[in-house]
Amino acid sequence: MSRLRAKCPDCRTYTAVAIGPDYQCHSCGREWSAGLVRVPRAWGKDGDEMVAAARLDVDFPETAVVEGDSLEAQTLTLAAELPDRPLVLGGCCCSHVGAVEGLAARHEKLALVWFDAHGDLNTPGTSPSGNAWGMPLRMIVDGGAVEPQRVALIGARNLDPPEEEFLRTSGVRRTADDALADVDCVYVAFDLDVLDPADARPFMPEPDGMRLDDAERELRRIGSAARVVGAGFSGGSSDAGLVPVVERLAAAVL
Repeated sequence: MSRLRAKCPDCRTYTAVAIGPDYQCHSCGREWSAGLVRVPRAWGKDGDEMVAAARLDVDFPETAVVEGDSLEAQTLTLAAELPDRPLVLGGCCCSHVGAVEGLAARHEKLALVWFDAHGDLNTPGTSPSGNAWGMPLRMIVDGGAVEPQRVALIGARNLDPPEEEFLRTSGVRRTADDALADVDCVYVAFDLDVLDPADARPFMPEPDGMRLDDAERELRRIGSAARVVGAGFSGGSSDAGLVPVVERLAAAVL
């Protein structure tokens, strides 16, 4: 299916058409600010709940479903299938790698704001679990798609010692303002475990997270400070109660 045409969440027909970065359904007339790309894979052990989260019935027109046989294939396919302004729904946080690489090829000065309770900064040599979903931010930084000083890790509160050392030496920022100082646009990657578990149903809950109201305000603030060219949500579960959470946050950032 062309990335210019999408499945309308109301009509369930492929009548939503890209009009610039936005979509409009030619059947019912509804409009949306982004096109949804589902990435229902979790690159690690026992990640079935995250796979199911990518299938949640979120109210955005579906432009593509990306299911690569390998993480490399997923990344390449996703980068090629991105609409002008994507809303990526994972799966694990590896779903953001292809989105960032695809957008970085379009935008010279792209920033990345990464909301996550964890660092996602491990490598195969430092990861305690060996799960690739603990490595995607490091993949992006080491791969050079976004310069470290234009990357911000927000809300991390469970970091492995090698991740803490990398943050001390890499130039990755800890506030969105620092990462947005000299950019043209931004992609926002949002792992739902950054939220307080009372406000979300993430796959890997961590105590003492951001409250939903605070996260919404921060996303709106980022959107007023830089042009948001895409956003993604990952690390969820199959709980349908996540749908209004994702939709509320997506509306705030997009």
